[in-house]
Amino acid sequence: MEKFDLISNIIVLTFAVISLLPLYWLITNSFKTSSEIYQMPPSILPAKLYWGNFKELFDGQPALRWMFNSFFVSFTTTALSVILSASAAYAFAKLHFKGKKIFFMLLIASIMIPKETFIVPLFKIIVAFNWIDTYQAMIVPNLATGFGTFMLYSFFKAIPDSLRESAKLDGASEWMIFSKLMLPIAKPGIGALFILNFVTVWNDYLWQLLMARSKEMNTLTTGVASLQQAINPNIGLKVAGAALAALPMIIVFILFQKYFTKGMTAGAVKE
Repeated sequence: MEKFDLISNIIVLTFAVISLLPLYWLITNSFKTSSEIYQMPPSILPAKLYWGNFKELFDGQPALRWMFNSFFVSFTTTALSVILSASAAYAFAKLHFKGKKIFFMLLIASIMIPKETFIVPLFKIIVAFNWIDTYQAMIVPNLATGFGTFMLYSFFKAIPDSLRESAKLDGASEWMIFSKLMLPIAKPGIGALFILNFVTVWNDYLWQLLMARSKEMNTLTTGVASLQQAINPNIGLKVAGAALAALPMIIVFILFQKYFTKGMTAGAVKE
């Protein structure tokens, strides 16, 4: 058994190292000159740390504004989306109202519809509201997600009804039960959903590209993509922009990895 565990750990470690190689290559290349990046055979480490790529990125491009836009849009969208998803999931899991099953089935069905299928009518709605090139255009359409509601539904459903009934007997209001009792119990699921939503919104290139018309309203995703499209021989600048866009994802995952792991494994082991 111990020999089997050792072999399994070696296999997992090997795949983990392989999966991290692209990220390692991206980060190390961001500290190389363009000529060193094209060098053959390629160097594993930069001969000397070259900060010129990042200096040019922040001096020649509004990279700080792009970073702010990405963080503001991603964090605001994610926070509001998690609140709405948790509220809807609690209602479907614990409350009783007419047509609950039908609405829940429609919610699940909405998950199977790709966003690209209704992006044109959604774009026309945004144009009608005159929201093009604004933050609300990037935030509001991504607030209500069927996936988030469905994901948190299982967490609230697993909480015994006796807890809610006991709280009601003690005089707690429905809002107090939801905010003070149910949300803390569902914290692992909320943490996992926060990471998934944040990454999804951060990488929502197509929608952000349609909504951002001015250079100042670009997010890091669309801003870095514009560097790729520009006629610029400095490949180091483009690699530095890509590394900068990937860094926040790593930070968010490190901060929330405990909740993400718990949220993804919840229900896998029956106590």
